[in-house]
Amino acid sequence: MMIELFFFYTIEIMFLIWGGIMFIVLLSKPANYGRHAKSGINYRIAWVIMESVSLFMYLICYFIGNRLYNVVAIIFMCLFVGHYINRAFIFPFLVRGKEFIPFSIMMTGVLFNLINGYLQGRWLTYFGPILEINWLLTPQFLIGITIFFIGVIINLHSDHILRTLRKHGDRGYKIPFGGVFKWVSCGNYLGEVIEWVGWAILTWSFSGLVFAFWVMANLIPRARSHHKWYLEHFPDYPKDRKAIFPFLI
Repeated sequence: MMIELFFFYTIEIMFLIWGGIMFIVLLSKPANYGRHAKSGINYRIAWVIMESVSLFMYLICYFIGNRLYNVVAIIFMCLFVGHYINRAFIFPFLVRGKEFIPFSIMMTGVLFNLINGYLQGRWLTYFGPILEINWLLTPQFLIGITIFFIGVIINLHSDHILRTLRKHGDRGYKIPFGGVFKWVSCGNYLGEVIEWVGWAILTWSFSGLVFAFWVMANLIPRARSHHKWYLEHFPDYPKDRKAIFPFLI
């Protein structure tokens, strides 16, 4: 156990540093997928492979952990796995258009999700403190779960708005309106950030905080590049919108 715990903390710190480096790199060069990619692996296939890794890793950690019947651990598992069931097996098949993800980007995503699934799952089902049912009444959980589901709602609603902008097979881009798109260019990314900040609070874990940091390190630069792309390609694009955080960035 002590050897794995040392390995766990080492990976966690390296993961945090990696996120910081990626943030700096992505500010100057957007990740080459979606609208920024011209060729690669089919978007749906790559997305299923990338996102399902996190789901399966968390489930493995849960079933080999020591909290199989712990109510709080079950709730954590349902929240995390529920998100990734949508991201891996529902979301990619609702996306309209024929986009691509380069193999290198897909493998980076696989590595990220493999590590993150391990860090979240192993801490919450084995290494972290055993939380009893009264945890569900603590300010951390109540505030965190509220923020988490606000993020989920924003994310799903924004995805729906973006999806309905296209007809099947259409690769063109249009200006999104409605929901949080009134204030930002990337409402789906805003929802994702809010969701995982809520996760960090409701689990009250450093692993959750590292995950939230990684989400922001990845999505803030990408939102900035999307925002710039919209401004360059649509002369009538709303000038008062921000990239991801209303009135800020």
